[in-house]
Amino acid sequence: MIRILKPERFKSMQRYEKSPHIYANPFKTCDGICRKKVRFHIIRKEHFRMLHYKKNKNVCAHIAYLKKGFIFANHNYEIIYIQILINKIMTTRRGFLKAATMASAGLAMGGVRLNASSYRQIIGANEKVNLACVGIGFRGAEIIREFAKTGLANVVALCDIDMGAKHTQEIMNMFPNAARFKDFRVMFDKMGNKFDAVCAGIPDFAHYPVVMHSIKEGKHIYVEKPMCRTFLEGELMIEAAKKNPKIVTQMGNQGHSDANYFQFKAWKEAGIIKDVTAVTAHMNSSRRWHGWDSRIYKYPAPNPMPAGIDWDTWNMAVQYHEFNEKYHYGNWRCWYDLGMGALGDWGAHILDTIHEFLELGLPYEINPLMLKEHNDYFFPMSSTILFRFAERKKMPAVDITWYDGVDNVPQVPEGYGVSEVDPNIPAVAGGKLQPLKLNPGKEIYSKTLTFKGGSHGSTLSIIPQEKAKEMESKLPEVPKSTSNHYANFLLACQGKEKTRSPFEIAGPLSQVFCLGVMAQRLNTKLEFDSVKRQITNNPFANAMLAGAPPRLGWEEYYKI
Repeated sequence: MIRILKPERFKSMQRYEKSPHIYANPFKTCDGICRKKVRFHIIRKEHFRMLHYKKNKNVCAHIAYLKKGFIFANHNYEIIYIQILINKIMTTRRGFLKAATMASAGLAMGGVRLNASSYRQIIGANEKVNLACVGIGFRGAEIIREFAKTGLANVVALCDIDMGAKHTQEIMNMFPNAARFKDFRVMFDKMGNKFDAVCAGIPDFAHYPVVMHSIKEGKHIYVEKPMCRTFLEGELMIEAAKKNPKIVTQMGNQGHSDANYFQFKAWKEAGIIKDVTAVTAHMNSSRRWHGWDSRIYKYPAPNPMPAGIDWDTWNMAVQYHEFNEKYHYGNWRCWYDLGMGALGDWGAHILDTIHEFLELGLPYEINPLMLKEHNDYFFPMSSTILFRFAERKKMPAVDITWYDGVDNVPQVPEGYGVSEVDPNIPAVAGGKLQPLKLNPGKEIYSKTLTFKGGSHGSTLSIIPQEKAKEMESKLPEVPKSTSNHYANFLLACQGKEKTRSPFEIAGPLSQVFCLGVMAQRLNTKLEFDSVKRQITNNPFANAMLAGAPPRLGWEEYYKI
């Protein structure tokens, strides 16, 4: 029998609760591991034996012996894991080395990545993930409820700048024993050693600081879509995730763990979806800013500040905006300074599988074909935006045309049939999406077939119906999802699955939306070099890729 001990659970020179013979310091390094209850024996670097595998920092490279087990470390002498053998005492050094080497070889050669997600694969895979939640009202509350339903998480901390307000009380009552904070930085300072992962259901502009702080502190991070608000933020978040492969990341486009994900993947691999040349995407429901006066020439005047709100922290790294109800309670999505409009809100639910499985990357041209009531402050009443993607590998170039606005419904192909709303689309601020003549979704045009689909997890259909019947016998079996998006994240934290929308996949998708929002704001065509990461036809737009400088005190988050 082998007992696995997780180094992070040790407290400095204190007994580990499940073994009276193992002690450790709190730094995860090998100096400080002790094995006797009375006489402390410190295992140092010189006590480790070299294991000859590739010099990858996440692969076992050194081994030290305990009386009834052994310790594995990487090339930097950072502990990867500890094994205690129970009821099987190694009587000889040779026998011990044989068992230890076999175990290490199995890990190194068997393809197990020893990162933070696989800590739990090796160490207590059935333990619940201790979760800290930033943003606990409205969408944040919905996310927390979904995590709780999985049975895989312990909610140990709640953070909200408006803690105690009416919209936060449901979650506060659900988790009365969770610690409460208004500033996520204070939460990390006071109890960062008591949680494994963070979920962030907060405004678009607030995603970046919370994500970067979480990664820096070694916490797994689930963040709502869109992942980032500026192109540079997306670059830095992707880079931070690459530099910290131990961290599990997931963007909250929950349909990416549902039926459409598995269907699109299976149909693409079977050659049903191939040679796609054009996509029409649309979201024509009413938005919060519809009906506002587009002749605006300044930001709204301040409103009286509600009691108890930490408005300074709400502003995060963006330039300070005085309190106004047109910023708070979800209205931040309306403003270029704070949100990403309809494109950022819904694009990740409509275009996610197209972008990933067609390997679109970044567009070479972004052209706002129509912007109704364009202004400098909030999003247009209606927008039509063309994204042009180059040829990739053996796949043809693709044009994606985005439509939003209640009066900007695109034409659909002949034989389209009925447009249905996916019943699994979550409520927004307590209200369900109202059915329309053409509901949120897309039409995909290939050289041989045309497909229609909705948003989130809605599956695709071949149109017209006659063509669908003709293709029915050729369609592959589509596997069922093993987990929803929330369970997928938590299972990845336990080392049992890989996240389906990690930053390397969600980041470029979100950057597409950042480029689209820039084209909306400037009301001009942008030509983009995806290799140099530069806008080539507009120096002013190119400078905007980085966004506005962060507020004083927040600039450290923009250094990698």
